[in-house]
Amino acid sequence: MSPYAAGRRSVHRSVAAGVPLALVAALTVAGTAVGAPSGEARVTGSATLGDIPLGTFSNALLPGTVGNDRAVDLGGIGSDIYPAGRKGEFWTVTDRGPNGQIKVAGEKRRTFPVPGFDPAIVRIRVSGGTVKVLDAIPVTTSSGKPVTGLSNQKGRDEAPYSYDAKTPLSYNPNGLDTEGIVRAEDGSFWLVDEYGPSLIHVSTRGKILTRYVPKGLGLTGADYRVVEALPAVLLHRKINRGFEGLAQLPGGDLVMAVQSPLSLPDTDAGEASLTTRLLRFSTKKRAVTAEYAYRFDPVDVVDPSEDDTSELKISSVVAVGRDRLLVEERTDKAARLQVVKLTRGADILGDKWDDDTTSPSLEQLDDPAASGVPVLRKRLVVDLGAVKGVPGKIEGVARVDHDTLALINDNDFGMTDGPEAFDAQGRLVDSGIETTVTYVRLPRGI
Repeated sequence: MSPYAAGRRSVHRSVAAGVPLALVAALTVAGTAVGAPSGEARVTGSATLGDIPLGTFSNALLPGTVGNDRAVDLGGIGSDIYPAGRKGEFWTVTDRGPNGQIKVAGEKRRTFPVPGFDPAIVRIRVSGGTVKVLDAIPVTTSSGKPVTGLSNQKGRDEAPYSYDAKTPLSYNPNGLDTEGIVRAEDGSFWLVDEYGPSLIHVSTRGKILTRYVPKGLGLTGADYRVVEALPAVLLHRKINRGFEGLAQLPGGDLVMAVQSPLSLPDTDAGEASLTTRLLRFSTKKRAVTAEYAYRFDPVDVVDPSEDDTSELKISSVVAVGRDRLLVEERTDKAARLQVVKLTRGADILGDKWDDDTTSPSLEQLDDPAASGVPVLRKRLVVDLGAVKGVPGKIEGVARVDHDTLALINDNDFGMTDGPEAFDAQGRLVDSGIETTVTYVRLPRGI
C-alpha cells in the first residue's frame, strides 16, 4: 500500500464471477442537468470520480507492484468508455499511468512517477451524481506479470525517467499505452495502444492473447504473442499519437483510428497535415481488410482558441450502424463529433499511399480528393465545445441510446508537466482536474 494512503479513501477486495477482483469506491458531485434552449444539445447529468489512492488500487490487483504512489490517485480511466450491458454501467480503460514532461538542459524528458503502475480495465457504474468502481482487471502478460506502461523500444519511443527526470528507467517491451476499448461477445476485450501502434486481444481475466503490430516493428522480448499484421506505413506514427480510438461494428469487425497524421515523410509534414487514417480489422481473419483517409476540419473550426494544427486528434470512434461511425475530432479544450460511412470505394489499403516512398505522401496533400484520394465524407452531429457543462479533454464517447451519449474525460491522474508537478517530498501537487462522466442529449439523435 502507498505510504501516502493514510487518511485517504480505501479500496476493498471482493469476489466477482469471471473477474479477479472487484474494487468499490464512490464519488460525489451534483448530477444536475445544465440548461440549454430547446432544440440544442445539452448536458443532462454528470458525476465525478472520488479519491482512490493509486497504490491501494494497484496493489489490490497485483500485490507489491507499487511501493510509492507519490500521493497520486486513480485517474486516467477516461481513455475510453464502452457500454457494459446494464444501465449506467461502462467498461473503461486506463492509459499507461501517471506521466509528464520536464525539460532538462533544453531537452524534454518523459517521466513515469509510478513506474510499477499496470494499465487496467475498469468497470464503473454511474448513478445520479455518483460513480462507483465496480471491478478492475489488470492487463498482464501470458505468465500473469504486469505489462506496465513503460516505453517499449530505445530509439523509437521516448526514454523513460523517474518523477524528477533525473534517473533513467528501463525500457519494457511488454509496456502498453492503452487507449480504446471494446468487449467482444465471448467476453474478451480488444484494446488499442499508442506505442506500436498496436491492437491487443485480451482475455476475460486480462491476459494478453495477441498483440498485433505494424510489419517491420521488430519488437522482441515481450512475454506474450506478437504478430506483425498491420501496414508497415504505421511505423511512421507520431510519438505518443498512435491508435487512440477503437470501435466494434455490428458484424464484429473493429475500426482503429490513428490519433494524428503520420509523420510522413517527416515530422514537419505530420505536424502540418489534416489527413489521418482509419483501419478496419477482421477479428475472424485476424487481418486488416480496409484503410480509409480521414480529413480533419481546420483547427480553428474545431477549437476557435487554437491555431496549432498539430493539436488536432481523433480520440474516440463509435459504431452507430453497420458501416457508420461517430468520430471525435478534438483538441484538449474542444471537440466535435462527425458521422462517416465506411464505403468500399473509400478503401485505400495497399494503394500507393501505404508506400512510404510515395511523394508527395498522403499527409502532404493539401487537397487529397483533388489528387484522387477517396476521403471519407462526414456530417457534423454536435459541437461539444458549444455545449455548456462539457469538460475539456474528452477521450471517450459511448452511445447510450439514439439520443444520448456518455462522455468521459482524461484527467491525466491529476498530473501536470514541469518540475512543479511534485513538492519537495516528491508528492503530487494535484491539478484539481477530476475524472468525470457526462451525459449529453442530442435533440435530433444520431
